[in-house]
Amino acid sequence: MTDTTLSVDTQPQSEAPVDPRTIVARWLERAERLLGLPGTEAGDDLFTPDSWWRDRLAFSWDLRSLGGPDTITKFLDANRDGAGLERLVPCPTHPATLVEGPAGRVWIEGTFELETRVARGRGVVRLVSTEGEWKAWTLLTSVTELKGHEETNGVRRPKGVHHGSHRSQTNWRDRRNEEIDVAGGEPQVVILGAGQGGLTLAARLTQLGVSNVLLERNGRVGDSWRNRYRSLVLHDPVWANHLPYLPFPPTWPVFTPRDKMADWLKTYADVMELNVWTSTEFVSGSRDDDGRWTIRARRADGTIRNLRPAHFVIATGTSSLPWSPTVPGEELFGGEVLHSSRVDDSIDAAGKRVVVVGASNSAHDIAHDLVEQGAEVTMVQRSRTYVMSSEHGLAVQLSGVYEEGGPDTEDADLLASSYPLPVLFQLQLEGATPEINRRDADLLDALERAGFRTHQEGISVQELFHRRGGGYYLNVGASEAIIEGRIAVRQGVEIDHFTPDGVVYTDGSAQDADIVIYATGFRNMRETARQLLGDDVADACVPVWGVDDEGELSGVWRRSGYDSLWFMAGNLNLIRPNSLLLALQIKAIEEGIAPRTSNDG
Repeated sequence: MTDTTLSVDTQPQSEAPVDPRTIVARWLERAERLLGLPGTEAGDDLFTPDSWWRDRLAFSWDLRSLGGPDTITKFLDANRDGAGLERLVPCPTHPATLVEGPAGRVWIEGTFELETRVARGRGVVRLVSTEGEWKAWTLLTSVTELKGHEETNGVRRPKGVHHGSHRSQTNWRDRRNEEIDVAGGEPQVVILGAGQGGLTLAARLTQLGVSNVLLERNGRVGDSWRNRYRSLVLHDPVWANHLPYLPFPPTWPVFTPRDKMADWLKTYADVMELNVWTSTEFVSGSRDDDGRWTIRARRADGTIRNLRPAHFVIATGTSSLPWSPTVPGEELFGGEVLHSSRVDDSIDAAGKRVVVVGASNSAHDIAHDLVEQGAEVTMVQRSRTYVMSSEHGLAVQLSGVYEEGGPDTEDADLLASSYPLPVLFQLQLEGATPEINRRDADLLDALERAGFRTHQEGISVQELFHRRGGGYYLNVGASEAIIEGRIAVRQGVEIDHFTPDGVVYTDGSAQDADIVIYATGFRNMRETARQLLGDDVADACVPVWGVDDEGELSGVWRRSGYDSLWFMAGNLNLIRPNSLLLALQIKAIEEGIAPRTSNDG
């Protein structure tokens, strides 16, 4: 990928003093002409040599990151005519500003509104001075609505009642029962999983007039949260976690407990009038010759329903298919072996010897919870873990974006998504990461003395999250338990084999145990597709999550590689904006605006 290192002057010599609003307006005028005019060399004229353009549906019906002027020029040549750019203007309510970033970086940051032949959207540009000109270092262009297919909210909200004289005796409840039942059997979209990902996507689709139904195997919406370990709490603060259309009330706590989140998801499904089939098992699914799917689902009463959607979305999350190693001798072990996904309120660990294999968020939370119950806990840390405190880590990571008194949620989402991931990773290493490590120095040093190995250089929590979905812990108390010796640590080893009384590690040492918990993560969501739909479908899909060759997240919120199969996943502050992008893609396909198959256009 293109190197993101950048050295700039504060301003070109020809511009004195710097007027960010004027500079952004002038650049947008040039960009409107060059990005929309065939035959122009917009790459070198508009962008720095180390530039990045993140396009989200505005110029192509995909989520793309383009690094460098040559790549940008090729992208434009392939997509300019189809996009039909019509308008780029500064956002009147968000004036451009001069920003002093980490490592001496200086840039002008401006937001703007955009319009293409079929869509409207927003964007963010960061301009830097290079050889007397202001050029784009980063550019985001993102669609927010389709012309003629706007969401039915605000001034477009439904009336909710039919005034006047009519013979129908049906009321709102009757109509809702019919909608939920999907009597015709042909919703445009079937979504598997009614967790936060499935619910937010369903809400977006409903606002766009795309019929959908959610299949949820649990008895209640929110049970995927209720059934986890009792100490589970959202590690991100409330300002980052609002659901679309229905933000948390101002009385909501900063960090949301497990059961409170579960109840909120149930409330959300009811208030947003989402069609959720609970206690429903997926039986089988296949895409037929006519391009529609046949999805067979077993309802709570045992009946089988056949659904014929145009699109099928797997929204079971990145934590739906547990993975744990196969270790010799497990059948000889006299105790209990669990994966972290099965640890819930029923576990009785008081007075027992517990080995927790893993050292990321879930492992820490479970170990801490069991210690507080009176268990004797050993954590097996196989490799280093990035640790940051909740107090300092969140204060630095989310400063100026997701915080009390910060931008409203839509603006915060725009700013957060405006950094191409390679740029984000670089800026984190230059600014946020060393600052967090400095503030957490006492904590990190104490962990090292306790035998727990931490990452302190060369990696950021953002990169670990996007590349691996793990390898880090946001400390909410377990680190102190490790430092105090209440949670023992075995570092740099793994379980070699089980014995009737416990485990033997790869260094030859033995340990007695009553319970072994694997907090070793989950299989790729592509393997969920394999389990549900078979090898042919899964083999056609790209991996889900992780950073692809362009610098975008792979396989999620975008075409999967298998036509009309989509994956929906992510934490709350990612699914909120990206549920809209996925819903817009499906709506555009259904309206004939975007190609139905990945080989079209």
